[in-house]
Amino acid sequence: MRIFLAGATGVIGRRLVPLLVQDGHIVAGTTRSPEKVKAIAQWGAEPIVVDVFDRPTLVEAVRAAAPQVVIHQLTDLPDDVGSLAASLPRNARIRVEGTRNLVDAAVSAGVTRFVAQSIAFVYALGPGPRREEDPLAPPKSEWASTINGVLALEQAVTGTTGLIGLVLRYGQLYGPGTWTEVPPDRMPLHVDAAADAARLAVTRGAAGIYNVAEADGALLINKAQRELGFDPSFRLTTS
Repeated sequence: MRIFLAGATGVIGRRLVPLLVQDGHIVAGTTRSPEKVKAIAQWGAEPIVVDVFDRPTLVEAVRAAAPQVVIHQLTDLPDDVGSLAASLPRNARIRVEGTRNLVDAAVSAGVTRFVAQSIAFVYALGPGPRREEDPLAPPKSEWASTINGVLALEQAVTGTTGLIGLVLRYGQLYGPGTWTEVPPDRMPLHVDAAADAARLAVTRGAAGIYNVAEADGALLINKAQRELGFDPSFRLTTS
C-alpha cells in the first residue's frame, strides 16, 4: 500500500516509518528541512520536502505520491519542554490550517483513508475514565489555542465527506525522542506504542476517534484495543 506520512521526522514519525516499511508499505515521508532528507531515505521511505502551509505545493506532492492512505503526524513542539508555552500557537496553527490543507490535498488525490494524531489530555473533568464520547475542556484560558486546534483537526478529519477519518487521541508521550523516559503520572503512552497504533490504523478500524494510552484508569482504551488491535506494551526492538 502507498502511504503519505506527513511529519516523518517527528517524535512519532521517526518510529513509525520503519514499522510501515517493515509491513511492506511504500512510504513517502515529509519534512520541512532538507537536512533531514537523508534520514528519511535511510529509514526506507521516499523523502519529500514540503511545508504544510504551502497549500499548492502540498496538493501537488500528495497527488504525485498517489497514496491510498495519508497519515498526519505533524506537530511544532520544542525539544525543551520549558519552551512549550511559546510553541502552542504554532502547534495550533498546524492543527487548524495545516490539517485542513492536508485533508483537502488527500481528497484531491483520491485518498479515502486518513489517520491523524490528536491528544487525550484535554477532556473536560468528570467522574470515571474518559471515553471518546465525553466532551473536551472548554476553550478558554491558556489552553484556548490548543482546544480550538484539537476541535478543528478532529472535525476536519472525521467530518469530511468521502473520507474514512481516524483520529488517535494520544496520551502523554514518553520514551526515545520525547521530553522524558519516565512514564507520566496520568495517561502515559510510550512513543513506540503510539507509532504502532498509527500503523494499525492504516488497515484496521472504522472512522472515528480512539483513545490511545496505557490503561491507568484515566482513559478507556478498549475501543482502540478491540478495533485496532492496539497494545500499549508494544516496543520497537531497536532504539
